[in-house]
Amino acid sequence: MLDQSTLRTDWTREEAEKIYNQPFMDLLFQAHTVHRQHFDPNQVQKSKLLSIKTGGCAEDCAYCSQSARNGAQLSASKLIEVERVIAEAKKARDGGATRYCMGAAWRSPKDRDMAALEAMIEGVKGLGMETCMTLGMLDDNQVFRLRDAGLDYYNHNIDTSERYYSEIITTRTFADRIDTLNRVREAGMKVCAGGIVGMGEQQMDRVDMLLALATLEEHPDSVPVNMLIPIADTPLADVKPLDPIEFVRTIALARILMPKSHVRLSAGRTDMTDELQAMCVFAGANSIFVGDTLLTADNPEEDKDSQLFARLGLEAMNVGCDGSR
Repeated sequence: MLDQSTLRTDWTREEAEKIYNQPFMDLLFQAHTVHRQHFDPNQVQKSKLLSIKTGGCAEDCAYCSQSARNGAQLSASKLIEVERVIAEAKKARDGGATRYCMGAAWRSPKDRDMAALEAMIEGVKGLGMETCMTLGMLDDNQVFRLRDAGLDYYNHNIDTSERYYSEIITTRTFADRIDTLNRVREAGMKVCAGGIVGMGEQQMDRVDMLLALATLEEHPDSVPVNMLIPIADTPLADVKPLDPIEFVRTIALARILMPKSHVRLSAGRTDMTDELQAMCVFAGANSIFVGDTLLTADNPEEDKDSQLFARLGLEAMNVGCDGSR
């Protein structure tokens, strides 16, 4: 877990807005200074994400092609075989990934699937990789079973601010999300939680989303920041793209408010220029997903990422399965 002894969890909206809205160069300087205090600025963690169960989700998240309530018509699949997950994880490890993330399109897992999920965790950990899962909401029994199987991280994004949340999702509440995060943390697992920007929200929603994470009892160990990928036939298909400078400001604020967390550039990198990604890394982003697919969305191919790393003088962060660097 993160050392919380020197971290603030009492940030105010006024403080966060002042940081976010300061002159851009001052914001970048502050964020990069904070980043250097806690991380090697030339190292980026590589993670790999696999969809272990796709489509047919009962939630109505407006951004998602996997929702059975949206119009994207993505076919539902069953939970894939444990052996296939471990084989894919081995390929990811051999390609330089140190964390393996497994995602299922569920409102919450069913008890009949827990044994297979536990076997996946044990198999991936046996490869020497960190393990992460995102499975929706969890009850206490499920949390303890995942923990006892050795799960390192549980991902459960809050997506957006509490104010804007009902514009994006109506099948669960913002409080439900926070409850799951608290349950995971209290069980002793590491929390991975972030959100999505560019969904038509206001600037204050981006600030409030990060403020909600930074004022939890403990900061998330990992904070993925996703840029919306508009998907045809979903409610957000025609949303106006977010100004890239606003995206960099969001990354910088995440780094300043949560200085020891990994800040991950997640979905949307296929539409980002190399220059924008470089600016995000300077502002404190130090984790990416590798591979050409994120669940059901496109992601830059590994060759392109390798070329970008070489141009910027970046190297892969060596992270052990216990989270140490």
